[in-house]
Amino acid sequence: MRIREGRDGDVPIVLGMFDSAVAWLTSQGRTGQWGSSPFTGNERRTRQITDWLELGGMRIAELDDQPAGCIVVGAAHDYVTPATEPELYVQALVTDRRHAGHGVGHTLLDWAAAEAGRRGVGLLRVDCYAGDDGRLVSYYESCGFTRSAPFTVGEWPGMLLHRRL
Repeated sequence: MRIREGRDGDVPIVLGMFDSAVAWLTSQGRTGQWGSSPFTGNERRTRQITDWLELGGMRIAELDDQPAGCIVVGAAHDYVTPATEPELYVQALVTDRRHAGHGVGHTLLDWAAAEAGRRGVGLLRVDCYAGDDGRLVSYYESCGFTRSAPFTVGEWPGMLLHRRL
């Protein structure tokens, strides 16, 4: 697996990754995380992903030269409790469902931990959807994260997690 910086042309690719994730979640009856509508064609989602690219925190994982996942790192979202020390924050993580089960998410999170180390930062944080059966929270725990605090954004239940480096 190779991890590269985001570049021109990646916005539709990342939109497609989210589309595949939304379709899979919807097929499982799990629409609480991102809803049931594709990201492609949604102006707000397109702007969000374009901003991630332009701010420089987007990385793309490739398997056999094909985009397989995306991670975005940067500042913490404004809806979580600020850190009391320097940190690197995982703003987004998605794996194209065609590459599920190949360790893409784990690899991208390990890249983020290494990037935090390169920046001299000892804290990596992420938040995620904490509704339904809690499988996403458990996934992050399997990647070395520890629960920090639950939170809500409107009706959306979330969990803030951290990983000490």
